[in-house]
Amino acid sequence: MAYDYSNLVQKTLRWADLACASGWITADAASQLSHADTRSPETLFPSTGSGTRPLIVAFMGGTGVGKSSLLNRLAGKAIAKAGIVRPTSREVTLFHHHSIAMQQLPEHLPLAKITIAQHDIDVQKNIVWIDMPDFDSTELSNKQQVLQWLPHIDVLIYVVSPERYRDEKAWRLLLAEGARHAWLFVFNQWDKGQLEQYEDFNRQLHKAGFVAPIIFKTACTEKLQADEFASLEAAIVSLATVHIVEQLEQRGVQARKNDLKHKLQQISGLLGSAQAAQQVTALWQKLWQRTIQLLQQGFVWPMQHTATYYAEHAADLLTNPAAARHSLWDAWAQARFDDALDEFIISIDQLELPVTPFKQQIAAIREKAPKIMQTQTELATRMALANPGNLLQRAFLKGLRLCEIVLPLSAMAWVGYKVFMGYYTSNMTDNHYLGVDFAVHSGLLIALTWLIPYFILKKAQPSLKKTALKGLNKGLNTAFCLINDEVLTVAEGLVRQHKEQQNQLSDIIDQCGATDADQNLSVTSDSPLARMLMN
Repeated sequence: MAYDYSNLVQKTLRWADLACASGWITADAASQLSHADTRSPETLFPSTGSGTRPLIVAFMGGTGVGKSSLLNRLAGKAIAKAGIVRPTSREVTLFHHHSIAMQQLPEHLPLAKITIAQHDIDVQKNIVWIDMPDFDSTELSNKQQVLQWLPHIDVLIYVVSPERYRDEKAWRLLLAEGARHAWLFVFNQWDKGQLEQYEDFNRQLHKAGFVAPIIFKTACTEKLQADEFASLEAAIVSLATVHIVEQLEQRGVQARKNDLKHKLQQISGLLGSAQAAQQVTALWQKLWQRTIQLLQQGFVWPMQHTATYYAEHAADLLTNPAAARHSLWDAWAQARFDDALDEFIISIDQLELPVTPFKQQIAAIREKAPKIMQTQTELATRMALANPGNLLQRAFLKGLRLCEIVLPLSAMAWVGYKVFMGYYTSNMTDNHYLGVDFAVHSGLLIALTWLIPYFILKKAQPSLKKTALKGLNKGLNTAFCLINDEVLTVAEGLVRQHKEQQNQLSDIIDQCGATDADQNLSVTSDSPLARMLMN
């Protein structure tokens, strides 16, 4: 079970690292997930493959409640240091059977700073007793030791006294750690206590979530009196079975899973909803249509000026392209485009979606837009100037060019034919040879068949300015489409990534919520263990 939880934590950390690198979550959010606690009681012992380990039981309480005295009474000798002037426990004391190997403590729990005592009591063979420092002490190291040990505890024996049973610090710690452990409660120094105090303490535990808390009344004085210490010891011994240890392990793992699930659900809220992500592309389309209208209005005069420029430098487009280069995309156009992108980012933020991925990928399009506009308008203008006019005009001009050649040649062929036939017939008849009038008319005919197509061709040539303006309009529309496609490609890709991030996170959350299928490990409501668990 702990292995499954560790794998779940590793999967969470891998997701958090990738999501943070992509900008879907902040570094602070990723840091929160990196603090997932993988410590557990079973990590204190080497893995033998048998699945058995001792029960870890710890005495916990405030200053002067008698935790160390209880452990000394349990051991039958002084193994835990109890204060004299001001009863304060400053160190951790371990009391366990000599057969238990305690050589696998984490680095932050070094054996050098722990008092270890061993015993030969067979009935307690499967129990490790721990006396914890006073967590309400002014010594900061005491509280740190308690917090470091808590994840490794199965059963916490919460010790109070008539003077300290309403300790605020202890109460806050109990509420914070309640779901992670099984709890037994000891009202120590009962020889000084009153029934009203016991009942008040019992009511507090009910409010905290214990339906029927198990509270033992003890009195650890030099002159021992009849109390419930033996019942406390018997209750702990009854818990030291493989089945109950496995139940506690399962509950501890599920508690850690629930904590991790809660953190992941908070992160999921930061990702935003899938419905909001689906609105991103439509949102950009609306913004872009409005921006296109604004840009088109602002480009009216620059396009006239640029068309004139291209018409005057049409010959340079082939011989010296750089000399004819003239861009429509100026600082004003860039500012309007930046405004559209900024408004797009603000709208995404208003949808409660992460904006960092969009900012990162859209940044490149800001620099790309001028190049797209320059390339497309220049290419379209070149193509327009290379083929001026429309298809009908070009066909008409082509016909005129053909007439400019064919008609004069036809006229000259006809005149030549007439000259030849006139000379041939003049020898056979008395008709005079072709005269001056024929020569003048023939010259006029040849001249007219050439001049008429020539002048019509001159007058029918399309305007280079209008042709350049047409090319600029076509290039402008193409550039708008390409810029729109660039932004849409980024937006659609990020929407898909958002869905993938949500699916991955939902999968981890589902795994956190999954419970062990083994019904034999579930705690029944009528078992003594159920009374030790916070609901």
